[in-house]
Amino acid sequence: MNMPTETTNDITTTNPLLARSGLPCFNTVQPAHVEPAVTATLEELDRYIANLESSAEPTWEGLLKPLEHIGMLFEYTWEPVGHLLSVQNTPELRQVHETMQPKVVEAGLRILQSRPIYDALQAIKDDAGTWASFSEAQQRIVDDKVREAKLAGVGLDGSDKQRFTEIARTLSKIATDFSNHVLDATKAYELIITDPNDAEGWPSTLRQLSAQSYNQSRESADVEGEPNATPENGPWRVTLDFPSFGPFLEHCRNRDLRKQAYHAYVTRATEGDLDNTDLIRQTLTLRQEMANLLGYATYAEMGLESKMAPGVEAVDQMYADLRDAAKPRAADDLDDLRALAAESGQTEELAHWDIAFWAERLREQRFSFTDEQLRPYFPMPRVLDGLFGLCNRLFGITVHVVDNEPTVWHEDVRFYHVHNEDGQHVASFYLDPYSRPHEKRGGAWMDNCLGRRVVDGQLCLPVVHLCCNGTPPVGDKPSLMSFSEVRTLFHEFGHGLQGMMTTVDYADAAGLAGVEWDAVEIASQFMENWCYHKPTLVGMTQHFETGEPLPDDLFDKLVAARMYRQGSGVIRQMTFGISDMTLHHRYDPTADAVPSPIEIYQSVERDLSALPPYEAGRFLCAFSHIFAGGYAAGYYSYLWSEVLSADVFAAFEQVGLDNEVEVRRLGRKYRDTLLSLGGGRHPMDIFRDFRGREPSTEALLRHKGLKD
Repeated sequence: MNMPTETTNDITTTNPLLARSGLPCFNTVQPAHVEPAVTATLEELDRYIANLESSAEPTWEGLLKPLEHIGMLFEYTWEPVGHLLSVQNTPELRQVHETMQPKVVEAGLRILQSRPIYDALQAIKDDAGTWASFSEAQQRIVDDKVREAKLAGVGLDGSDKQRFTEIARTLSKIATDFSNHVLDATKAYELIITDPNDAEGWPSTLRQLSAQSYNQSRESADVEGEPNATPENGPWRVTLDFPSFGPFLEHCRNRDLRKQAYHAYVTRATEGDLDNTDLIRQTLTLRQEMANLLGYATYAEMGLESKMAPGVEAVDQMYADLRDAAKPRAADDLDDLRALAAESGQTEELAHWDIAFWAERLREQRFSFTDEQLRPYFPMPRVLDGLFGLCNRLFGITVHVVDNEPTVWHEDVRFYHVHNEDGQHVASFYLDPYSRPHEKRGGAWMDNCLGRRVVDGQLCLPVVHLCCNGTPPVGDKPSLMSFSEVRTLFHEFGHGLQGMMTTVDYADAAGLAGVEWDAVEIASQFMENWCYHKPTLVGMTQHFETGEPLPDDLFDKLVAARMYRQGSGVIRQMTFGISDMTLHHRYDPTADAVPSPIEIYQSVERDLSALPPYEAGRFLCAFSHIFAGGYAAGYYSYLWSEVLSADVFAAFEQVGLDNEVEVRRLGRKYRDTLLSLGGGRHPMDIFRDFRGREPSTEALLRHKGLKD
């Protein structure tokens, strides 16, 4: 079957969203481009699908190759719009995204619900000769597409099919609204500190960032007549963006101010037009109805069809095992904070807004260092050099920045090429490192930009987005990273490596495409472990003023602190994950007189945590992972993947992390299995390929200090 020609009217040459090769031109995309580009692409797609349905052959070239081309159309026209909505959000872009999103959702469902395409996929599986001629990756792609079609309602007819499509369209819009509400609520809040006494004890980085934030906010609001803030004398502006909010909770001595900020953070998106409360119930109700239409009892059962975990029971068992190890340690953690607070003169009962403050004081007391002592040793350019050097050591790749790349969407974004040991260009990535709370959503993420595929006989290399919300440069200082930000960068780069080091030439199984959702965190969590390897960590440090590396005593303290409050950390992850699974498996959102989703979350928190829930808290209203991301009935994936990633890293520990020959050998083996095979092989099979056995929880419990 011939590939379609591109749209030939004038907008093809003027609209960057109608390109079909090269890098997306993010720098030239305007909201006005979206509607004409998407409209033209959907018209092209409509003709293409009709042609495919009438002439599809149950072969790779006759069916799967054309379907891969359809994915490329979305990759160039629609996915850049969603990316820009995350990193350069504007009212104009939101409006046109909202206008076109239902049409894009409907087009995607038309493909998945196409009976002729589904029948042709089944015919491939039913023909023993054809099936045997397919590679493992090709078979996985066919299996995935058959399952996707079933989960998209291909087997539904009449009113059920119509209702399913309505639900999918509505859920897509709700997810976008939910995310926008969280972004707007986050950027709407500010706490202005004017009394120097209230800034007593703040680290210099927080003072500088808060003063800079105050000045920038006044400039953007065109406020005149106010003196510029200074780090020494203020005023200081605290926001709910984590580079501001996190250090503020850790270091602000004024308990009332901590409470104000904490309350604002856990009640984001709960008021007025930004209130996500009803969107949560709508989402849960529609997901349940969608699952029922497809014959599943719950949305969780439906969701686990495409994951590694064999069922909800397996997830429950993992949580039960971890709970037994973590809950007593978390209770001990809280007792330690209560004791320190009382010894230090706090007469009030320990509250949620006290935890970060006293945890930081206890860490300073036990390990005799602060985050502020570490930051000067982690200027971002040096950290990047260290990260790239580690990747060269392990995987034989080199990373080079491409200066003056014209397609970036912001001046802080950098573009890089990745080369293999033979000097061959194999992938590229964008790095958007800093927080921009006025336009960029919070958190950190990796997304696919362009998948690896073969087009007209030419190999198209993968390109990924790596987005963080790190501390931006302040004044003439470079970005000085907290250790947590260093770990986050390593984490996201682990995702990026799996996207870039793929050797699968089919876009539907290359990189993270086709990888079971509860396996996608393995590569990211694996990379975090190297942040505690002395040659790696110290080698990427350089004091931004003196040029000195991180002193041995600070490194030793950092490693000693690795186990600090790990029980509390596991309980926190379990609270998120069990709440997610409870809401999607054991909760009927349509029943009368049942607890609300907020109450369900607080019930889980009450059961797991030694500290009673904050009754005014509404964390779910900003829980974008499960209501606006891909983690619905899948948040357990973080801990599920961490079991495997810890076991993978244990292989390096067993040969000795400083045994250069063995580390290089294992690094290449890891590259050629977990990184390169992507969705072309089941992740458990890939794990066995690397480890030679089934996974064990021993390494995870040891790494978290939860095993005696």
